[in-house]
Amino acid sequence: MGNPFSLNFGQPPIQSIDRPVQREEILNAFLSETNGQMTFIITGVRGSGKTVLMTQIANRLRTEEDWIVVECNAETDLLKDLVSRLYSNPVCYPWFQKAKINLSFLGLGVTYDQRPPVLDYGTAAAKMLESIRMHGKRLLISIDEATNSPQMRTFAAEYQIWLRQGLPVYLLMTGLYENIYQLQNEKSLTFLYRAPKVHLKPLNIGTIQSRYRALFHLSPEDALKMAQLTRGYPYAFQVLGYYSWENNKNYQQALEAYQQHLDEYVYEKIWSELSRKDRQVILAIAQSDRSVKSIRAILDMADNQFSPYRQRLLRKGIIEATGYGMLDFTLPFFQEYAQAQQFTV
Repeated sequence: MGNPFSLNFGQPPIQSIDRPVQREEILNAFLSETNGQMTFIITGVRGSGKTVLMTQIANRLRTEEDWIVVECNAETDLLKDLVSRLYSNPVCYPWFQKAKINLSFLGLGVTYDQRPPVLDYGTAAAKMLESIRMHGKRLLISIDEATNSPQMRTFAAEYQIWLRQGLPVYLLMTGLYENIYQLQNEKSLTFLYRAPKVHLKPLNIGTIQSRYRALFHLSPEDALKMAQLTRGYPYAFQVLGYYSWENNKNYQQALEAYQQHLDEYVYEKIWSELSRKDRQVILAIAQSDRSVKSIRAILDMADNQFSPYRQRLLRKGIIEATGYGMLDFTLPFFQEYAQAQQFTV
């Protein structure tokens, strides 16, 4: 048996721990016959399983006869990407031909003398969606790692119009907290505020313990120690499992590679995206006894000054509240990483 763990972000590994509650929440809303929620946004820290969850939902809806699923690339012109993917869909293409939607001006090679050409991708998408509705189908659009880019703003504005027109279009996006926050703060896109946010929290330590115990044939005590080293962070579950497997299934021999991998492939990126003040707050947490009182004392901050930074780091998924007036890191060995960066802040 090969290594059942994966170091690749976004790729569903052989060994993974599902999030059935969040998955069913979204699926039940989408599959509702009474016009349930049509937009969901999955957020969480890097490596929290956003893409895996989105992929599971998309694959589940592909098994439904009345659903069409399209995955769009957030780095491209999203409207053009959507129209192109719908046009090339073997199920949808005959419908567009029958509806005589003239897409020749957009370079898609379909011309009809009787119909004027469609001159923009937003209108083309709306006509396609109308055709999809006429055939009793629904469309799910999935977008991974959405950002506050011009193409994303243009797409979201068109999507809002489609919703007002009652078209059967559903949207599932993933994104980091800060990117989603910036996007929904755009004046024309405040409807995203009302879209449910599914924030992915750490996995259950007991579930990780059971999985490690079965795979590595550990005692309950050793499996628990191994699980606690991940702090419930999904990507850490993969990384520790991967290097333990490569080290003759000995997790203690894998710890150096485990920590180094997290530092180089996750924490450097997270750290680079933090503001200077956020970094100072994180360093203060690392140097404190984890009480808000001691953190504020190190920073010399009043409560109203500290509160915005605390809330932002909580929403980013970097820290968590562990009790009244207490904070701690959610990511394994992130304290050690932050302390190593103290002279670069």
